[in-house]
Amino acid sequence: MTERDLRPTGRITTAPTAPTAPRRAGGRVRRGAAAVAAALLLSATAAPALAASPAAPRTAAWDARTAQHARGALLSTTPLLDRTPAQLTELLAANGVDASAVRHGVTAHRLTYATVTPDGKPTTASALLVLPTGGGERLATVSETHGTTAYRGYAPSTGENFSALAALLYASGGRAVVAPDYLGLGSGPGTHPYVDTRSSVSASLDALRAARAAAPRHGKRLTGEVYVTGFSQGGQVAMALGRELARGADPRFRLRALAPVAGPYDIEGVELPALLDGRVDGPSAVFYLSYFLVAQNRLHPLYSDPREVFRAPYADRVEELFDNDHRDEEIAEQLPGTPEELLTDEWYERVRHPDGTFLEVIRLNDGVCTWAPRVPVRLHTSAGDRDVPAANTRSCERDLAERGVRAEVVDHGDVDHFGAYVRAIAHNARWFAGLG
Repeated sequence: MTERDLRPTGRITTAPTAPTAPRRAGGRVRRGAAAVAAALLLSATAAPALAASPAAPRTAAWDARTAQHARGALLSTTPLLDRTPAQLTELLAANGVDASAVRHGVTAHRLTYATVTPDGKPTTASALLVLPTGGGERLATVSETHGTTAYRGYAPSTGENFSALAALLYASGGRAVVAPDYLGLGSGPGTHPYVDTRSSVSASLDALRAARAAAPRHGKRLTGEVYVTGFSQGGQVAMALGRELARGADPRFRLRALAPVAGPYDIEGVELPALLDGRVDGPSAVFYLSYFLVAQNRLHPLYSDPREVFRAPYADRVEELFDNDHRDEEIAEQLPGTPEELLTDEWYERVRHPDGTFLEVIRLNDGVCTWAPRVPVRLHTSAGDRDVPAANTRSCERDLAERGVRAEVVDHGDVDHFGAYVRAIAHNARWFAGLG
């Protein structure tokens, strides 16, 4: 149910440093060397960088004007940046990413669009759209779904999210890239329904619809072919989004390939046990468990009082921490180092042996690999992942194989969760280019 090993979404750096920065004192949050604003302000004449836009104020109010718009209707676009191939190559190299797939410069834009909440009510969301400045007018699309962040300002279109860098790389190869912020992140209202697979998919599909409307404003048209990828939480979303596209959720879009990275595809069988048995680092396990329980309780009746689930003093602060207005590192600093310190005895046992509504919630969001894609599939993982163990990917591989689908598993070796992502995006960029 997870992303990053508690780096704030994998911050982008400007200097040639290793992509996995050392842990902070206390070992809870890994951080990049510099903010994305500095990384993207590569020229004095550039348009505003991604991080130049502050996080939107939190509000549950939905703009009534969107009532006139269908799902996926484009409400606004905001220009963010314009980069040359040389600038992109420099930025990618500074973050340890192979830039050999760069062919074009890019422009990036924030989209605001109409979508729906988990209970089907109208709302708005935001997404990052990146377009190549060269190449043809008609473009295939890459959907890049991001991993866990609890802070709305770290979403792809508003802040320091490494998915923004992945989007720049994929677009520089000649495709449009859509990176949804999901509900409650970026400039969207409300709170993020973390690991609510259905609403993450609906927001991602509606982002594709909005991008289809936005592209002609910038001299491009989307062909409808979609290459679907994503990291960690976004890897799970990518598999579920691919399934909906394959089912014909919108006939204007055709699934072309699937290449998710380190997704928690088996929450019940792999990820939850790993959060407790040491395969996931303790601080990461605490972050993910807290976020998941708080977010899901807003959708389903898991508990009536946080003191039922969380030990003191965390019970008095955990729901406020996950309001999506607190930065990831700030949250981690106010949580304990292990699940045993976080959870009451009753809920520790419930996580070990899920039952009742809790088990129903898990199964509602599980099973994203239990279908038969008719397109090429590559599943990225790494043996050194201490956030989303590789057993998740093997479980997905088995689910697909049982349905007659042979997925290629790309194991990036003894690198951590984020290190696998850095390698995978370069791999995907080359693979997508080869698929045509």
